[in-house]
Amino acid sequence: MNFPPWMQRAIQARLDEVTARIEHDPELSRVRGETDEAFEALFAGKNIEQTSEYAEWENRYIVSKGIENERLYMQGLRDGIQLTASLLGQSMLVEKWHESD
Repeated sequence: MNFPPWMQRAIQARLDEVTARIEHDPELSRVRGETDEAFEALFAGKNIEQTSEYAEWENRYIVSKGIENERLYMQGLRDGIQLTASLLGQSMLVEKWHESD
């Protein structure tokens, strides 16, 4: 199914808006800061994969990506539900209008 260009632009604009909002989320910024600190400590070790700093960085990285993905998913779900409800509402109005003719 191909969406018309105006709808593709609207979807892209919404994705950009949601991504920007998530990028500035205080909780995610805190988690990213902790991840960055753990990553810096990681390079102080010699054998990176076998250090506790690597495990700490990896855990924090996984948590931060999980939060980001969860928020993107939930916002996409909410947007999809709103779009579906709106389209169904418009469809019902058109059907009622045709029935009254």
